[in-house]
Amino acid sequence: MKKFDGIIFDIDGTLTSTNELIIASFNHVTEKYLERTYTYEEIVALFGPTENVILKDIMGNNYDNACSDYYEFYNQNHLAMADIYPGMKEIVEMIYKKKIHLGIYTGKGRKSSEITLNHIGIYDYFDPILTGDDIDEPKPSAKAITSFVNRFDLKKENVLMIGDAPADIIAAKGAGTKIASVVWDSYAKEEVLGMGSDYYFHSVGELKEFILKSI
Repeated sequence: MKKFDGIIFDIDGTLTSTNELIIASFNHVTEKYLERTYTYEEIVALFGPTENVILKDIMGNNYDNACSDYYEFYNQNHLAMADIYPGMKEIVEMIYKKKIHLGIYTGKGRKSSEITLNHIGIYDYFDPILTGDDIDEPKPSAKAITSFVNRFDLKKENVLMIGDAPADIIAAKGAGTKIASVVWDSYAKEEVLGMGSDYYFHSVGELKEFILKSI
């Protein structure tokens, strides 16, 4: 008997390695409009709100042009700087073929989420795709996960959230679902390892073996 009837994925650090692209995109516009660049740590500290909110906060009157330039750079450089983790597309396809409900819950904005999911070739596997632009209570709120559970009339204990960040753990625990933390590219690995997730995976191969036994 299958263990999970619904699986929700985060995007950044879970499906694809986008940190380098995100950092480069931000510094592309901050250098152009603010004549400065940010360190990796400074940009990571801004994570939480969507790109639009962050850019609005730091760009002032340059917001509209900076936002347009950000997404243009993000889109044009995606294939060169960010790809799906090897083996992850096979995992998504495997789940999809089993007719298990597949969703996305990300703090990214709608535009960057669609750019990424289309570039890495898995956009059509997910419904719903819930981004930071689509919900009034973003991560670490449990609201989006609860809405996924209710939409498909699932038992929360049979739903799995897969993510790499502390916010994913907090959201899943708040919703009463299971949480699998992937730490092969987590920007907060040590913190995540100390937060008591239901499952931890250090490689895509480990996750694949688990999914095979759980669907």
